[in-house]
Amino acid sequence: MPAKSNSAKTQSKGDSIKKTKKNLKHDNSDQQPIQNTPPKYEDIHFVDSTKPVWNYSLFSQEDIQNFQQGTHYRLYELFGNKQLNVLGTPGTYFAVWAPNATQVSVTGNFNNWEKDAHQLFVRLDHSGIWEGFIPHVVAGESYKYHIHGFQGIQLDKGDPFAHLWEMRPLTASITWGTFYEWKDEAWMQQRTEHNKLTAPWSVYEVHLASWMRPDKFDEESYNTYAQITERLVPYVKEMGFTHVEFMPVMEHPFDGSWGYQGTGFFAPTSRFGAPQDFAAMVDAFHQAGIGVILDWVPSHFPYDSHGLFMFDGTHTYEYADMRKGYHPDWNSYIFNYARGEVKSFLISSARFWCDRFHADGLRVDAVSSMLRLDYSRNAGQWEPNEFGGNGNLEAIEFIKDLNATLYRDFSGIQTIAEEATDWPKISKPLYDGGLGFGMKWMMGWMHDTLDYFKMDPIYRQFHQDKFSFSMMYFHDENFMLPLSHDEVVHGKSPMLYKMPGDDWQKFANLRLLYTYMFTHPGGKLLFMGNEFAATTEWNYKSELQWNLLNFVSHGGMKYCIQKLNELYRGEPALHEKQFDPGGFEWVDLNHRADTVLSFRRKGENPKDDIVVILNMTPLVRNNWEVHVHGKNNWKEIFNSDSKEFWGTGDVFNPEIKAEMVDGDDNWYKLKIHLPALSAVVIK
Repeated sequence: MPAKSNSAKTQSKGDSIKKTKKNLKHDNSDQQPIQNTPPKYEDIHFVDSTKPVWNYSLFSQEDIQNFQQGTHYRLYELFGNKQLNVLGTPGTYFAVWAPNATQVSVTGNFNNWEKDAHQLFVRLDHSGIWEGFIPHVVAGESYKYHIHGFQGIQLDKGDPFAHLWEMRPLTASITWGTFYEWKDEAWMQQRTEHNKLTAPWSVYEVHLASWMRPDKFDEESYNTYAQITERLVPYVKEMGFTHVEFMPVMEHPFDGSWGYQGTGFFAPTSRFGAPQDFAAMVDAFHQAGIGVILDWVPSHFPYDSHGLFMFDGTHTYEYADMRKGYHPDWNSYIFNYARGEVKSFLISSARFWCDRFHADGLRVDAVSSMLRLDYSRNAGQWEPNEFGGNGNLEAIEFIKDLNATLYRDFSGIQTIAEEATDWPKISKPLYDGGLGFGMKWMMGWMHDTLDYFKMDPIYRQFHQDKFSFSMMYFHDENFMLPLSHDEVVHGKSPMLYKMPGDDWQKFANLRLLYTYMFTHPGGKLLFMGNEFAATTEWNYKSELQWNLLNFVSHGGMKYCIQKLNELYRGEPALHEKQFDPGGFEWVDLNHRADTVLSFRRKGENPKDDIVVILNMTPLVRNNWEVHVHGKNNWKEIFNSDSKEFWGTGDVFNPEIKAEMVDGDDNWYKLKIHLPALSAVVIK
């Protein structure tokens, strides 16, 4: 979970807003028709046909019941703003949940931001839903809900279900739909094969704003979704990554939160364009054969006045008890998972991104903080659950329902948990008592691996157990190995400068680390800039150091990652059994003093087996003996010391000779030349 800055406090400037949304294409129809039958003419009740708001509804009684019980997962088809024709009159239908309000109005450009000019109707079924149809309000209008809330407080709130928001620092919602004509049929038909757990998962983690900017020194300078697509899709394809993961694209008011303090759970950020432009970017990745994973944050939200906090003057979306409802680490508020309407809201948000934007999966942020009542709290600052434990029982059930719903409704997707504790069975199925995620970030591997590689090689012989410990618990979960944005910010240094030694040794160590990562069981995730050995920490205000690719050392690192992706994708032994205990075995852990380790990766077919030998010291080791079982014909298929990677290229294995040592058990002795600080992969 990244450190998160406080979100912006900028208020709406509604009385001065008169924005024209240029270059935003819109179709009044939505991607999918409303599933509920619209009311017949005789069911539409008018107080007065001359009034500006018509009493119109899209909700059935079944919708209301499911919404309140926490089992309505398509709320985006009903809430928010919908451009419709009612009785031949074009306009926009609005619906918002504000159960403790005494009056709700829509205020916007179309009525000069008059607070009470267009008052919505409250439903008489005690659902707390306010709704109405305003004729002649079309797409592209900025608006807010003016709420007379608890104890007479008056609030101006953005629409929790809006699909488009004003560009910060402005904070109003915009009437808009999500209709887009998709062209990724081929991908959608075969993505189950692409995204299954036995397929390669090499994920490139991207922060859209800072990957590349029109002006690299101007934090207000953004490429559009179309410009990002033009540059990023071919780059990810060239690098050989199988998936891209976007840090949160959901609308958020403060750049410094990196998107993790969100206000728009149903809206791609307007920093780069309209929802249709975002859809086109996802479409382009799919047509290039690349999956798209979205970071999604159901754990907390900021206190911005236009957002969800105290939505109708009371704790509507968050727990009222701040022992459960407040995040001390991030100065934000925790969703009330016990409330049916909130649960329906969150699972609808998750479905929305898979439904309307064809997301191939969601990486769920800060799962540890959701599961544990005592997360970042000392004794006396939290209350045990009804059984005396520290688990948030409501959050646990929410997570289970979330995963069950997504896997039921969308074939070929995966959910990935950012969970950093020893909570059991995060990625095990519900029928096995698990939480139902497809994968879990392997934070323990990340910490142990970085600690090990930071050491001067002379000391690594005394810490081999730290290096090998991951395989003691790897098969407890379906793990993804992350070298994420969290590891290159806040004084942690870029990956290159975590490595010991002179410049050459730093690059050699980093190539060795990456080779170990790509040959270790599990999915892989690499943050942008790590692939070419950035020399500064990531800064969300600028762009990546693309000029480094003018240097052969950094270009060599980039090419090393390309070849590692090619190796991972091309060798079945590296992915077919990446979550199977039968896919890995240690070959040699008995040379601590020499700090050379080797392991075998195994696929479905024994002929695909490979052996990885890691030389963790700056000493060249010629004729290193490796004992293997079953085969006498081996060749080198990867060497991290290759000249193409800015290695020496002096130590390699053009021919590997095998000597029989035990004919009965079919054991052979190989002699392998090991470059300094290098990994050699043989097959």
